[in-house]
Amino acid sequence: MRDEAWDEWLLRSPTGTELVVWWQQAREHIRRVGRDAYGERLAALLSAASARDCAAAGFGCTRRTDRVCREASVCRLDPAVPSAPEGVVRGEREGPVPGACGGFHGFWADFEVHVRFSGGEDRHRAVFWRGTTASAVRLWVDGFEVGAGAGLDSFGHWLGGRFLVVQAEGPDSHPGQSYGPGVLVTTIVSVLIHDAAHGSTWTLTPTPRETWTDPQVVLASQTLRVYATTEARAADLPDRVLPVRPAPK
Repeated sequence: MRDEAWDEWLLRSPTGTELVVWWQQAREHIRRVGRDAYGERLAALLSAASARDCAAAGFGCTRRTDRVCREASVCRLDPAVPSAPEGVVRGEREGPVPGACGGFHGFWADFEVHVRFSGGEDRHRAVFWRGTTASAVRLWVDGFEVGAGAGLDSFGHWLGGRFLVVQAEGPDSHPGQSYGPGVLVTTIVSVLIHDAAHGSTWTLTPTPRETWTDPQVVLASQTLRVYATTEARAADLPDRVLPVRPAPK
């Protein structure tokens, strides 16, 4: 349910108002237009929405996924300019902070949706959709679908407000590959990276000598450093170091 404390904000946000209706009446809209069309329209709305629109619509947030925003008096304020390395985990804001959190989650019986804002001015956002009857995840970044057929995880994180990093299913041919339950059924995984500054997407696939069971990607000194595991990251032993293209001015 939506908190009435958000009504004043919604009077100034047509996108937020439409998002409230489309989200809170999901079952009716799915029955009328079908799940795929509903999901695509929801993704389009979330791609245009602000963090405060998501909070006003009743999504769970980074701080608490299973309930609507309980800090509207703080989160509906104008966003504060970060005074330190922004956010708490991987560049995400975690409330209660002015301007609402940097990530939101929504669940119905037959699907789930996750939104990740890039931080800072929230210039970019990623929208993940997963139907519970079919585990394939669809991903939109700034309104454009990316990573189709890659077997994506239903979560991701931003680096430097520009690069979206998402784990994906790994290659069947890898000698260390095995399979189990979950969204990502493979033990060896790949990594999808989307550069929002250039609108480009690429998937990094581990070679037979690269054992990526929990790959970590770090942005450092104009490079993306890919580590096989959290332990390899702690030891600063990257498998790959990729140059970063300058952002267009």
